[in-house]
Amino acid sequence: MSRIGSMNLLLHGVEAATVERRDSLAEGVGADDGEFSLVLANPPFAGSVDAESIANDLTRMVKTKKTELLFLALMLRIMKDGGRAAVIVPDGVLFGSSTAHKALRRMLVDDHKLDAVVKLPSGVFKPYAGVSTAILFFTKTSSGGTDHVWFYDVQSDGFSLDDKRTPLASSDLPDVLARWQTLTDAGSPEADRPRTAQSFLVPRHEIVDAGYDLSLNRYKEVEHDEVEHRDPLEIIAELQALEAEIAAATVTLAETLRSPR
Repeated sequence: MSRIGSMNLLLHGVEAATVERRDSLAEGVGADDGEFSLVLANPPFAGSVDAESIANDLTRMVKTKKTELLFLALMLRIMKDGGRAAVIVPDGVLFGSSTAHKALRRMLVDDHKLDAVVKLPSGVFKPYAGVSTAILFFTKTSSGGTDHVWFYDVQSDGFSLDDKRTPLASSDLPDVLARWQTLTDAGSPEADRPRTAQSFLVPRHEIVDAGYDLSLNRYKEVEHDEVEHRDPLEIIAELQALEAEIAAATVTLAETLRSPR
């Protein structure tokens, strides 16, 4: 895997990368604590590790064996204060009801600064995996700082969402970037966006009241088109007329069959 990772970095123009082969979750691997100012990661999903092999400082942060939660805790550990992270996580991290899930989300919202939750469409990792995912953007502060969390519902990443992943003419990603860049401006237009829009801001207190649920559907409002339904009596009258017409046609057919040829 280290060789594949090195080749992948080289193909993307990163020629002087340092790739170390180790178990980052294991006890005794803590030389990088507080070293990094930027973390971009796509950690393993839906895995679990033996509790005995997990570093004690990670289990003190979040008591779990789930890799997606342990790696988020690891990233907080290795980042310096002021460091930023963008991490792809499975949807379960956003709304999981276990004590570990809630503790980690509370940590991101209360102890640090959760900046954004960008919901990705199912299929972005096909044909390798069909799991639904999102990107968490957060800043390590060790002193809180979350006032609002920005949510964006990505409908298209520029490719079809089947196994072929065919390029498409449209993509939401340029709009994600453009709107993200306005969040640092005073009076960002995102603050006035309705909950029915593709992106919007949610205040911290609302997230706290929702039990630190970070799923976009918890806060997004869906507009339903108003449908005018016909009067049931009118529909019944039409059915009765059709039944009468069918009965008359049946009688005519029977009389025709009885007539001598």
